Order: sequence, then structure tokens, then C-alpha cells
Amino acid sequence: MLHRRGRGHARTSMGMNSATRLACAAIALLLSTAASAVEIEGVTLAERVHSGSDGPRLVLNGAGVRRQLIFKIYIAALYLPVTMNNGEEILRHDQPRRLTMHMLRALTSEQLTASMNDALRDTLTPGERLPLESRMRQFNAILASLHEVKRGMQIAIDYLPQSGTTVLVDGHEKGRIPGKDFNQALLRMWIGAHPKDTELRFALLGVGRDPKYLPITGPDGLSLAREVDDPFPVKCCLPCPVA
Repeated sequence: MLHRRGRGHARTSMGMNSATRLACAAIALLLSTAASAVEIEGVTLAERVHSGSDGPRLVLNGAGVRRQLIFKIYIAALYLPVTMNNGEEILRHDQPRRLTMHMLRALTSEQLTASMNDALRDTLTPGERLPLESRMRQFNAILASLHEVKRGMQIAIDYLPQSGTTVLVDGHEKGRIPGKDFNQALLRMWIGAHPKDTELRFALLGVGRDPKYLPITGPDGLSLAREVDDPFPVKCCLPCPVA
């Protein structure tokens, strides 16, 4: 009987150990999920998305807030097949990608269109803009159809090599524009060598996401992330981006 009790005790102990291991695994999974969640300005960003209804799976490469003077305009997030931190390399690769803008302020469609056109003028040469003019008019018409850009609205700019750039607003397709060069031109506004917002560029590339990082100028004239003691640094870079 003692032998049987001993075996029964062993089975009970093994059962408890298994239950404990399962409980620990479940807790670890919950903790890892919570740790991997990305939240900016109270908005939770998906770690993975699909480009189109049956398109490839993309992962979050980086995200940050677009600021203009003292105003927070939108949260931008960049999704790629695999994470990359080199803007020019991302632009060279003819691969699926998505850039989303989650609006933090209400704008008119005219304000958004003017901002996009100003950014293209500042980030592209006249020679680079010339072959894009008709497609930019098409893009402007898509933005004009929104009439009002409301706070909380999400605008997604999807790119698939076989079909070009698709603009979606809150998940609904608003238009499609062909050409790899057009999508490259749009993305240059955010991750090109001369972006409108240098700090946002490095956030989208996954560099210096922590608020303790302050951009400073590197030898190439672009900002580099540097950790500072002040957890609330002045949001400024050298050279400061023109809003």
C-alpha cells in the first residue's frame, strides 16, 4: 500500500508540476504579448498586417508622431515584409509595403493635399517630379474626395509590385495609382534622404524609438539618435525640419 501511495503521490506531483508549467507558460505568453504591443498617443498599432485582402503579411518596422510646430498631426507606421533600418535600401527594394497615417487632428482635404504636395516639392528634384505629375493629380483627386480628414481616421498607402499604390481610408479603397516610381516618391517624404520630419524618419526606420533619444546631426547632415538624461527633451533636430 505504501508503494501504491508513493506512486499515487508521484502522479499527483507530476500533475501539479505539469499544471504549474502550463500556468507559467500562459503567464509568460501574456507578458510577452503585452510587452510587444506598440502604443503611441493612446493608439495601439498592429504588429502585423496584410497588404490587401489576400496580400502578403507585413510586420511593423517602426512608428512615430508627425509634428508640425507644437501640433501632433498624425501617427505614421511603416510595415515591410522584414524589418529594415536603411531608408534607401527600402526604397530600392520592389517589395510590398504599407505606410499608415492615424490622424490625431482634424484637417481639411485641402490642408492634407497641400502638405503632401509641399513635401514632394521639398524632397524631389524638378526632374524627378516631372514624370509623376499626372499621377500626382490623380493622388490629389483621391485626397480631395475625402472632403474632411477627421481625428481618428486611418489612411493607408499600400504598395504591391504587380498593382501599384492603393490608397485606403478606414479600410475602404479610394483609388489605385500605378508605378514603382510613384510609390518611391511618396515614401521619400518620410524615409528619404531629405524628409520633412527627420525625427519621424528615424522612428519609421526603427532607430531611437525610446523618448529618451534626441536626434543630433551626423556627418551626412541627417540626424542620429543619441540617448540623453532628460526623458522629455525638446523636440528639435539640427538641422530642424521645415514643417
